[in-house]
Amino acid sequence: MKTIPLSMVVNGQTCNTEVSSRMLLSDCLRHDLGLPGTHVGCEHGVCGSCTVVVDGRAARSCLMFAVQADGAQIKTIEGLSDGSALHPIQEAFWEEHGLQCGFCTPGMLMMAYELLSNNPDPSDDEIREAISGNLCRCTGYTYIVNAVRSAGAKMRALNTMAAA
Repeated sequence: MKTIPLSMVVNGQTCNTEVSSRMLLSDCLRHDLGLPGTHVGCEHGVCGSCTVVVDGRAARSCLMFAVQADGAQIKTIEGLSDGSALHPIQEAFWEEHGLQCGFCTPGMLMMAYELLSNNPDPSDDEIREAISGNLCRCTGYTYIVNAVRSAGAKMRALNTMAAA
């Protein structure tokens, strides 16, 4: 099968690979680039487990062909932390018990990242709307909403300290 060259920036690193025209972005990230944090659940774009941020917008990587990401900037769960230092969103999910089995967590974190990047102080209704496309069978969403709210507060505090 003929392959197509693909170049994208993933978590700040330029990645060049070759993919088949029908390879999904989720498979490329997991198998070709060795980033297994992007979970694949339903493979129909319903569960949100495969959510990554593509050019600043949350995207279902199981609904996107890898070739569609040529030239894109992509952030996956692996790129959220800074080495061993957790991102404030990851800290908040840990502290607020916003994760349980962990399967939906990468997608939830990436959706929260996009939300808080665009709206640093969302209401609970805005948080619920943002995560409404991500299914979680363990937490009942209350802890997740609390975690996103807490993460927003942490990120605002860090931005205030950085600006001072």
